[in-house]
Amino acid sequence: MSMSDQYFKEIEARMHKCVEATRGEFASIRTGRAAAALLDRLLVEAYGQEVPLKQVAGVSTPDSRTLLITAWDKGIVAAIRKAVEKSDLGLTPNIDGNAIRLTIPPLNEERRKELAKLVKKKGEDGRVAVRNVRHRAHDELKAQLKSHDITEDDGQRMQESLQRLTDSYVKEIDGLVAAKEKEIMEV
Repeated sequence: MSMSDQYFKEIEARMHKCVEATRGEFASIRTGRAAAALLDRLLVEAYGQEVPLKQVAGVSTPDSRTLLITAWDKGIVAAIRKAVEKSDLGLTPNIDGNAIRLTIPPLNEERRKELAKLVKKKGEDGRVAVRNVRHRAHDELKAQLKSHDITEDDGQRMQESLQRLTDSYVKEIDGLVAAKEKEIMEV
């Protein structure tokens, strides 16, 4: 494996992380449909510390408008309810034994537009992150050229490969944005 292969593997891994971070951001944006991923970032005060919800409960979607949180310990139900109420999800928890039911209301037109704007912004953040990876890689290539570690031709080829890689990851983020906007606008 040449130095450039290893180099591009690292750059590709960094760009992939940017895309995955964007995908994670989109998963936590509420649409009119129930999705367990909405609760991925929810932290619950349990056993003297804040822990991710999935460490203290199971989440299921019995239907397209309902999330069902089943606490593994009945003593933690109140803490889960509190975490949901404190979150920015805007959902009202209904407690039933050691289960908490969340009903996802349909989105109104104004809320859909706000969410679509948020998706565009988070998509742009993802694209900027990918471009920042490209920028750092570009600077590293210039430094290698300057110190004569690579030839002008190698540098040119690596620049072109770097741009193709950047374009493909930006395009992937664009696809995520389009899919999430479509999901939000679906009534």
